[in-house]
Amino acid sequence: MNYYVAPMEGLTDRVWRQAHHRWFGAPDAPTRYYAPFLTPPENRVLIPKKMAELAPAANPDVPLVPQLLAKDGELAVWMIGELRKLGYREINLNFGCPSGTVTAKGKGAGMLRDLNKLDAFLNIVYSQAEGPISVKTRLGITRPEEFGDILDIYNRYPICELTIHPRVMRQLYRGDADRTTFAEYLPRCTMPVCYNGDITTPAQLAALEAEFPTLSGVMIGRGLISDPALLRQAVGGAPATKEELRGYLDELYHGYTELFGMAGCAVSRMKAHWTYLIHRFEGSEALEKQLRKTREGWEYEVVVNQIFTLPLKKSFS
Repeated sequence: MNYYVAPMEGLTDRVWRQAHHRWFGAPDAPTRYYAPFLTPPENRVLIPKKMAELAPAANPDVPLVPQLLAKDGELAVWMIGELRKLGYREINLNFGCPSGTVTAKGKGAGMLRDLNKLDAFLNIVYSQAEGPISVKTRLGITRPEEFGDILDIYNRYPICELTIHPRVMRQLYRGDADRTTFAEYLPRCTMPVCYNGDITTPAQLAALEAEFPTLSGVMIGRGLISDPALLRQAVGGAPATKEELRGYLDELYHGYTELFGMAGCAVSRMKAHWTYLIHRFEGSEALEKQLRKTREGWEYEVVVNQIFTLPLKKSFS
């Protein structure tokens, strides 16, 4: 089974990928990291600041797959060519992002509104672009039954792997992932299929693999931010220790401080990570409130030092 890290804007950037790979990476766990989406510029002029996330020098030893957010097939083909020049083999197409600011422009999961346009886009990309191209998708816009017609289109193209997040666009991340609909359509998929959605513990991951043994992979997002050692445990490794978590989070904080040029910006990014991690510590409720209020680096450091005096919850230690 292949294990992948889902692309998450504001969380799985190059600073995080390096720290996670160093502290919690294991052989083939993860197999690949998927980068947060890149939107091709309409003028076809690459912006160095945005491309820095994908620079090979910024991702040493990290198996990385770029993801494209696009609705213009010709523009996507051009961008895929530019990414191939950087040495990337697989490119992923994003038809799964449910954010309103994305879907309002007809991108991400918004591509699933008009299946004729989706088909035309894929026809251009797969007829003109070279190399492996994968797809990440939702089930539809409002109803999971929409996926039947969507899958009919996907099955026409040589998609190297289809990652299915079994929610519809309108759900965002609310409710449960629809395993029933996923199970219904899985046998109809003609390409390798990866599952994504609501896997937060090693036990849940093992149960998913047992339920769907034909999967080519499992992609994990929020669960891996909450438990950075989740995939290491999936291949027989140990849970995260408090010492590892401290080293990992300190590396993130200092990495963001260097990247942004000021500790205050790093604090903002770190609070996004702590939103998922704080629950691992016993009796952290009061400190969680203090952490949310921090703005300056010194405030953040004081609260984090206090958090690490707390024991890890037994289920996580």
